[in-house]
Amino acid sequence: MKKKTGRKILIAGILFALILAISGCGGSEELTTLEKAKRDGYVTVGFHNEDPYAYEDSNGVLTGQAVEVARAVLKNMGIDEMKGVLTEFGSLIPGLNAGRLDIITAGMYITPERAEQVSFANPDMTVGEALVVKKGNPLNLKSYEDIVNHETAKVVILSGVIENDYLIKSGMPEDRIVNVPDVASALSALRTGRADVWNATSPTVQAALDSANDSDLERVSDFEQPIIDGKSAAGYGAAAFRKEDQDFVDAFNVELEKIKESGELLEIIKPFGFGKSELPGDVTVEDLLK
Repeated sequence: MKKKTGRKILIAGILFALILAISGCGGSEELTTLEKAKRDGYVTVGFHNEDPYAYEDSNGVLTGQAVEVARAVLKNMGIDEMKGVLTEFGSLIPGLNAGRLDIITAGMYITPERAEQVSFANPDMTVGEALVVKKGNPLNLKSYEDIVNHETAKVVILSGVIENDYLIKSGMPEDRIVNVPDVASALSALRTGRADVWNATSPTVQAALDSANDSDLERVSDFEQPIIDGKSAAGYGAAAFRKEDQDFVDAFNVELEKIKESGELLEIIKPFGFGKSELPGDVTVEDLLK
């Protein structure tokens, strides 16, 4: 009897140990994205190759305004490495929600439509719109109204960007909007006559023209900022997270506020053509979604 009892105790002990081992293995699956990032020391970041927000430099290093802000914030959170995943702008949110990405850092504007799909951190910059045309502005396009009212003018924009909504709301026929995957394709569309004007944010436009150094293209200097739904089209960009990662958003916001208050944020964004006028001030994501 004693031997049988001893065996039962031994078997029970082994089973209990196995249960603990299985529970321990499964425990990591219960960690939040933030907890995993702190444990592993890195996050997977989705970005779109759009200078100056997020892009790979000549050495293949992920950089840009949005990237460097996120890098500084994450480092202060104890997350030292960012593993970049390059994708088209329109694929960023689907990639995030499918679990292929942990964060999006691409200068993405905060909008109510996007906020239904992701959780935004507070904004880290604000910018306005700009236009690029062929030298001399042959169609005399100085506003959205000019583009819409011209019967044949075609505008090229990057796929998935907010400018598509702005143009549609301004009355632009969809068949005169040309979507392309990246900045190089937008400039090519202008050069080849597939489009008459390129619309993007002012830092993107300026960075592209500086890099292209093409005397046949120019920025519209007297462009009128569009009014959309009764408000200026100036947008606010921020990092984006999955809806279930609110703890990550909250922790990110705490550290973002610290670099705003210290003045470090301005120093981070300066090398990418941003100045005091592009700082977001005290605007929060809640303010923008009212």
